[in-house]
Amino acid sequence: MDKSNVILIGMPGSGKSTCGVIAAKVMLKNFFDTDLLLQGLEQSRLQELIDSKGVEYFYKAEEKAILSLNIEATVIATGGSVIYSEKAMEHLRSLGKVIYLHLEYDTMIKRINNFTTRGIVVKKGSTLLDMYNERMPLYEKYADEIIYCDKNTVEQTVEEIVKAVQK
Repeated sequence: MDKSNVILIGMPGSGKSTCGVIAAKVMLKNFFDTDLLLQGLEQSRLQELIDSKGVEYFYKAEEKAILSLNIEATVIATGGSVIYSEKAMEHLRSLGKVIYLHLEYDTMIKRINNFTTRGIVVKKGSTLLDMYNERMPLYEKYADEIIYCDKNTVEQTVEEIVKAVQK
């Protein structure tokens, strides 16, 4: 069994969790969602955590959760804000191949209809477009591979993830 990990990063709505589960099945790997890890550790939903303790606390809690990971043979879906922590991203890179599921801003907006409850970290005074523009270069910085997902079905994105892993 291939013990290497596949780490999915990208904007909310890019398909990290949805495509990650299916890609894990196809590649005979486990699946792990770091948002669920964070919720479990904090005993709080992501949006409640952001609302009650603030963005900076959320970033630190997310980093701590990521740094606790010690897994193999797994597709790891990360939270969209993981790229704000260099330590967390370096740890993830040490665990496997980082694949960025790229979305255009308009596609992200069309795919997500629960912005206020989903647990998306947007800094005070910032818009979703500000968040998008701020994150884009960070995703690109840490990506080993980039998959453009705008026109893809879930199956097409999964196929591209598998191909990217085999490179």
